[in-house]
Amino acid sequence: MKHIRNFCIIAHIDHGKSTLADRLLERTQTINVTNGQMLDDMDLEKERGITIKSHAIQMQYKLDGEEYTLNLIDTPGHVDFSYEVSRSIAACEGCLLVVDSTQGVQAQTISNLYMAIEHDLEIIPVLNKCDMINSMPEEVEDEIIELLGCKREEIIRASGKTGEGVDDILRAVIERIPHPEGDEDAPLQALIFDSVFNSFRGIIAYFKIVNGSIKQGQDVLFVNTQKRYSADEIGVLKMDLSPKKELHCGDVGYIVSGIKTATEVKVGDTITTVANPCEKAIEGFEEVKPMVFAGVYPIETEDFEQLRASLEKLQLNDASLTFSPESSVALGFGFRCGFLGLLHMEIIQERLDREFNMNVITTVPNVSYHIYDKHGEMKEVHNPAGMPDATEIDHIEEPYIRASIITRTDYIGNIMTLCLGKRGELVKQEYVSGDRVELYYDMPLAEIVIDFYDKLKSISKGYASFDYHPIEFRPSKLVKLDILLNGEPVDALSTLTHVDNSVYFGRRMCEKLKELLPRQQFDIAIQAAIGAKIIARETVKQVRKDVTAKCYGGDISRKRKLLEKQKRGKKRMKEIGNVQVPQKAFLAVLKLD
Repeated sequence: MKHIRNFCIIAHIDHGKSTLADRLLERTQTINVTNGQMLDDMDLEKERGITIKSHAIQMQYKLDGEEYTLNLIDTPGHVDFSYEVSRSIAACEGCLLVVDSTQGVQAQTISNLYMAIEHDLEIIPVLNKCDMINSMPEEVEDEIIELLGCKREEIIRASGKTGEGVDDILRAVIERIPHPEGDEDAPLQALIFDSVFNSFRGIIAYFKIVNGSIKQGQDVLFVNTQKRYSADEIGVLKMDLSPKKELHCGDVGYIVSGIKTATEVKVGDTITTVANPCEKAIEGFEEVKPMVFAGVYPIETEDFEQLRASLEKLQLNDASLTFSPESSVALGFGFRCGFLGLLHMEIIQERLDREFNMNVITTVPNVSYHIYDKHGEMKEVHNPAGMPDATEIDHIEEPYIRASIITRTDYIGNIMTLCLGKRGELVKQEYVSGDRVELYYDMPLAEIVIDFYDKLKSISKGYASFDYHPIEFRPSKLVKLDILLNGEPVDALSTLTHVDNSVYFGRRMCEKLKELLPRQQFDIAIQAAIGAKIIARETVKQVRKDVTAKCYGGDISRKRKLLEKQKRGKKRMKEIGNVQVPQKAFLAVLKLD
């Protein structure tokens, strides 16, 4: 164990974690880096240039004549994937805190850092992109010193592109990060921090051994689910899975035991042996709390079971996804899914399409509310369709978050205007350094789930960084806004919104739907309603066929007869006509402006 080091790389999005990981892999001769970001193995990650999953890999490195085993976990930087980061941190003893020397400390840097400090990790600050012309190493070092209270000489200057400072980082990892503590002779205790589904071998669980050791072929027990399996294959994580006969205390590895059912493996569970079980499970992670809820429905109703299987397999790979069955009048059977944010929702939708070939409709995202009735009983509602009658409601409480925004002083005015427009309350503002300020706002979560992040980026020219955490539920004046098509409510388009915004929001929804709905043989009335009161209306005009085309010359009464006949047909069609709503219309709400 003296020669094992487990560490992860944490940073804000786009600060060069994955590129730095490439240099570490090259320097330790683990792999030849052919094209960048070797650990980002999903097509989606390569296309978007972001890390979605945390990736574990083992490296060997010689220092002063001794051989060391380094287990590295590269983590995502976006706030929507912070659960991945918290799991990686639980499997490590130290971390590299990477800060971009051209941009300085950002919001996600700070929140990931606090997470690492809570777990008592040894933190090694690394200043990345020092080879850039616009790099400001002195100023950014001052920010890091203020944040961490470390000495200037403890900060390593590096560059993921040129490989500068990589040897210093490896030396610091070995010298500063403590080796894992544990008892080799105690009963086996291994913490599952990730899992992945393989269509040939079943579910592969990744774990870190806290106490004891594990041999191939041993009978193992998963403590939380109380299921027994045989360890058919165990090994360590290189670029591919690398089998081993035995793994010891402090090692990070994987186990294949032919598990077929997705629900039998829980991230945060403990593995122990059947022969000599441990007394209690390891204190793992807290359950993740989804922030944004949306309905996901298969386009073909018979694909419902296939969608369930796809979501279960995805959940293995992404433990922050939660789902439960629900049904909708307009869309049939589907699932109510909980996501950590809008990007997370978009990625899940994309992965369902690519990895499982599932074509789905996603409804308008919303958050969960606490609704109190006249008798003082509380009901949690995730969906406007599940709201009780307005006459029975005493008051509604909605979730609030504490948002922290770091920006340049030039953009403070615009950002304050944006936050006030989203019903935010300024808590405090602090100057991080000369021209950078951190603003703290209390805001309703419902206001930020749709387009807040995009607007923040555009008004600050990409400079503002944003991070948030939930604080509490507060009473609020909310109303249910229904969208009616030819008098029929479409429950997938109904939303809960604040009284002050409802009329504007209803009007914009109707205008947007008018653009998106295809014209039919009859007029389509689009209405926005609060209860029985209609607050906005638009009409999609009918497409008319020219029935009088075949009458050339002759008496006007012949033409009138044909037009009357068409009118009667139109009237009958209006009574039984169905409106077809394209998928674009369900997502229209996200891009109202």
